[in-house]
Amino acid sequence: MNVRRRLIPAAAVAAATALGTGTLSACSSDSAAANTGKFDVVASFYPMQFLAERIGGDHVRVTTLTSPGQEPHDLEISPKQIAALQESDAVLYLKDLQPSVDDAVAQSPVKTKIDAGSLTPLEHHGNEVGGHAAEHDHEHGEEEGGKDPHIWLDPAKYAQVAEGVGKAFEKADPKHAADYKKNTAALVKQLGELDTHFKTGLADTKSKVFITTHAAFGYLAERYGLTEEAINGLDPESEPSAARVKDLEKMAEADGVTTVFYETLVSDKTAKTIANDAGLKTDVLDPIEGITDRSRGKDYFAVQRANLKALQQALGAK
Repeated sequence: MNVRRRLIPAAAVAAATALGTGTLSACSSDSAAANTGKFDVVASFYPMQFLAERIGGDHVRVTTLTSPGQEPHDLEISPKQIAALQESDAVLYLKDLQPSVDDAVAQSPVKTKIDAGSLTPLEHHGNEVGGHAAEHDHEHGEEEGGKDPHIWLDPAKYAQVAEGVGKAFEKADPKHAADYKKNTAALVKQLGELDTHFKTGLADTKSKVFITTHAAFGYLAERYGLTEEAINGLDPESEPSAARVKDLEKMAEADGVTTVFYETLVSDKTAKTIANDAGLKTDVLDPIEGITDRSRGKDYFAVQRANLKALQQALGAK
């Protein structure tokens, strides 16, 4: 299957960067992550936090580096966060997604370093916009070498990561290995059920093509036989070129596209520009990089169910 997917050049957002020097996530206190009597885990951003909390259960204390509502790609770690990382028992992160996290982890004495990207195969998702892929790779650490990091949006790949995290927890904290194994099995089963819902829910649709502002859904598209078309540029203040708008208008008409999707952590301005020019609707397709009051659900599973519903509506599920 040929899954078309356009990569987006990075854009540093000053406000998000400023947030990166602030406090830790509300899921934990600002104190250092060590000596709590629990297995102390530092998670780089929400999808890693979710795994650590679900697998660790009552035995772990999870601290996140990325605050709710913060764009994770632009995180700059504060000295307080670096200190917490250095005193933790384990760190769970996704290499090449957040360069400042990669640097801090590399310099950290933490014994258990879990790179989620090493627990499931990463893939190249093709680019059809000339030099934009190279520009994106050069500017944005998240897709070094063209590898797509958004593995958590594919429930099957996320389940593979969960299994690897569970084994790492068992090895690092053998006293609670039985509980970690049990919690991992329960989470993997739930992810399997979600995968089935996506397969059946998207099996019969009028269109197989969807447009997004953030090229985050390549794995999801590939898993369920869809095609993602991503708008050039991630900067909320940027405008797509007239040529790109024309290209998308032609594609939308040819493939029966009805909706331009945007995400909760960035402006919907670009999506509305494309939609207005092409006579399309807009809706949210959440890359689940963080949970906020604007999220359509309080956790990963709730937001994924909302994503499925949005895709079914946009693609004309029968």
